[in-house]
Amino acid sequence: MLVVIPHVVAGTRLVDLLPLLEADHRVQVLFTVEGSVHGTDEFTRGLGGHVLPWDQAIRHRFDLVLAASFRGLDRLNAPVLVLPHGVGALKSRLRPRSEYALPAHGLSREQLVRDGRVVASAIVLSHMGELDVLRASCPEAEPFAVVAGDICLDRMTAGLPYREHYRRALGVAPDQRLVVVASTWTPHSTFGAHIELYRRLRDTGHPVAAVLHPNIWSVHGARQVRAWLPDGLLVIPPEEGWRAALVAADVVVGDHGSCTQYAAALGKPMLVVPLANGLLREGSPADLVYQRAPLVDPEEPALDSAAVVSGMTEAISSCPGEAGAILRRTMYRLMDLPEPARAVPVSPVGVPRVVG
Repeated sequence: MLVVIPHVVAGTRLVDLLPLLEADHRVQVLFTVEGSVHGTDEFTRGLGGHVLPWDQAIRHRFDLVLAASFRGLDRLNAPVLVLPHGVGALKSRLRPRSEYALPAHGLSREQLVRDGRVVASAIVLSHMGELDVLRASCPEAEPFAVVAGDICLDRMTAGLPYREHYRRALGVAPDQRLVVVASTWTPHSTFGAHIELYRRLRDTGHPVAAVLHPNIWSVHGARQVRAWLPDGLLVIPPEEGWRAALVAADVVVGDHGSCTQYAAALGKPMLVVPLANGLLREGSPADLVYQRAPLVDPEEPALDSAAVVSGMTEAISSCPGEAGAILRRTMYRLMDLPEPARAVPVSPVGVPRVVG
């Protein structure tokens, strides 16, 4: 089996699938890096597996490829399972190609089809609503769709009983109010448009954890990111720890990125930063958060105005708690191997750490 990692975001999502089958002695897991996004090689080699060069990977036949991006998949010789690397396959942010073109989404035909054939053997969807979009946008891909829910959300939910353990790992006392500030990586994000908010929140006296999209670290570099952030923050590394920080949080301040949507699904009191109109796909999970969560004033953040956003688990996943079982069954089907009889446990997310 080959795991294709084009960037850290995709890699962190694919790692969630590996415990579902890597202990099976019939399965050898290999990794490859597609592209040259900064930090991806280091992340992939840090996983401890055998890493094949991309030009070697495209010359070999595999029994299964796992991917969380469509980049380069048409060059591989194997059944391919593709899952989203954030909340949902459709994406929340509109991505118009030109002034006259309709906004693209994550299930557009031009992404799913190459040379007249559907690239993936299994297109993992989180929600039944995505299946309706797939039928309309690329009907020939519908037979390859698998509605599996969201394994990332399932693992965070499994971590809820360990909330106090995560808080101790972050150095947060029982009587302290942990504020998590989540940022995606566009110019309209928390970090891109409201960086003064980090200092304002730190000055409230509450512990503040900064969760930044891995692309921020890749584009700017760790040294520059730490220089731009004020001292005194709990800075969560890009590879892992952000999920445990969300579980540990008392209040989450976010934007239109996946972290904010996951925090809302966990039932965290939410505030969102101001966002220009017309940037979000109507009815998307991010749009629902922005419809229901109070806006924060970046100059004078009032944490007591944070509110729980209802209905987000149902908006993100049609199969809460079931993603691991559905994904394992699909992977073994694609490999044409009998699935092990033992049950699939939903493992809680790992203990967080802080960047020095």
